Amino acid sequence: MRHLFATTFALLVLALPVHAQPPGFPAAFKTREIASNGATLHVRVGGQGPAVVLLHGYGETGDMWAPLAADLAKDHTVIVPDLRGLGLSSRPAGGYDKKTQAGDIAGLLDSLKIGRADLVAHDIGNMVAYAFAAQSPGRVTRLVLIDAPLPGVGPWEEILKNPLLWHFRFGGPDMERLVAGRERIYLDRFWNEFSADPARFTESSRAHYAKLYAQPGAMHAGFAQFAAFDQDASDNKAFLAASGKLAMPVLAVGGEKSFGPMMATVMRFAASDVTEGVIPDSGHWIMEENPQATVAMVRGFLGPKQ
Repeated sequence: MRHLFATTFALLVLALPVHAQPPGFPAAFKTREIASNGATLHVRVGGQGPAVVLLHGYGETGDMWAPLAADLAKDHTVIVPDLRGLGLSSRPAGGYDKKTQAGDIAGLLDSLKIGRADLVAHDIGNMVAYAFAAQSPGRVTRLVLIDAPLPGVGPWEEILKNPLLWHFRFGGPDMERLVAGRERIYLDRFWNEFSADPARFTESSRAHYAKLYAQPGAMHAGFAQFAAFDQDASDNKAFLAASGKLAMPVLAVGGEKSFGPMMATVMRFAASDVTEGVIPDSGHWIMEENPQATVAMVRGFLGPKQ
């Protein structure tokens, strides 16, 4: 009887669905390690057609884009890097200002022999995408920025006063020691407080990203992304002073329970052709909370193969 119970229990466990990580990329996507601008970027590439680059933000990696990448790969060449220092990309000692990371993306496109691309970005990825578009406007066809402000642009100083954004200024000699071994606790705070419904940021995704951010040097690199904001603000003001607003079409998207229409308000300080978009029933984590609406909105803006 004991053997029968053990066997039955084992079979039940094996029958349960296994979710070790977020939804995966289609099998046709290939991963590459591409040296660029003093970093080595972990990159997923798939599809065929006009190029589109997807840039993730903090608390996630390029893995977040799998559903959108699968859709766009039907008629686009889709390029999905992990930002320097995050995910499976290398962790250089410096270069976490977004102007330098824009150079990472330029080198990545050069390596792939791609001259122009659409850019779709979320969170800190927004800041990298804007720096790239401001420095190389001729290389960006269309720009999609999702649910995060730009340092130094528009109401930046007022945004900084929001107590939910205390992590923008979290620093000092003990910050890494405080979270060492507690990366999941630290990240849960973002996934919970920035969600319309925390349950939509699944346990499998939380475990996956927490493991990546617990790698040696990963939290240091993450903190460096935020520590660079003052330099980013200075650089962005210089971009605007030198070249004015971006001219390419921009889709500025906010989660309904997060930045909402404020995303478009911010971008009108930095771009002249801005379309407002709001993802319904979603907080900050748009690909976790409402991927269907996000894919539909981005696809509608980028359009089919030209």
